Amino acid sequence: MRKSFAPIVVFLAAVGLSGCALTTEQIDLIYVPTEDAQVIQEAEGKAVFVQVNDSRMEKPQVSAKKNGFGMELGKILPKEDVAITLRRAVEQELIARGFSISDKMPRVLLSVDITRFWNDFKSGFWAGDAVADLTMSVHAQSDPGTILYSRNLIVQGIEENIQLATGSNAKLALDRALQKGVRMLFDDEQFLAALLNVDERLTIRSNPVIDTPSGQKRKTL
Repeated sequence: MRKSFAPIVVFLAAVGLSGCALTTEQIDLIYVPTEDAQVIQEAEGKAVFVQVNDSRMEKPQVSAKKNGFGMELGKILPKEDVAITLRRAVEQELIARGFSISDKMPRVLLSVDITRFWNDFKSGFWAGDAVADLTMSVHAQSDPGTILYSRNLIVQGIEENIQLATGSNAKLALDRALQKGVRMLFDDEQFLAALLNVDERLTIRSNPVIDTPSGQKRKTL
């Protein structure tokens, strides 16, 4: 929920002087499955096993409350392990497209490694922003160990014009980053092709693709 504009002094008072700012807060991260996902006929009978590893140095924390001077206060933690939330999101999208989830062979092993999932509060003159970054690497391989797909994804989720640097606003930004990251992966035709063509080695994508706040995607060299 966005907050109305107010002078920065209100932001300072509400966050910096509140006793709640020093306590740990838990948030419930939610992923909403893609509504327009289409079943792929060729996906029938294709099994995928999803593994998600949380390699973040700051885990399990996903953010920290701040006062108006930028000082970190109470921790913001997810109620559920981030790796579990992301794995379930990926599995939901796979099932929606006709794939099955199984650890039995033959299968495609889909590995996701989270290296950053963090919300930072940015203060401004009238209001602040909650800015969440999600960085993850995705690898798909067949059982013999053949790499079918590899890609790094970097996205941001932003909740603008906030007055409180608290868990509720961090959650909005983190939910959006999670939503954008999974959607970007499944919008990649090479990713779906890799899962469908298990017996063929496809071109590996090694350059990360970054989703900028303006919505324009660019590759890093």
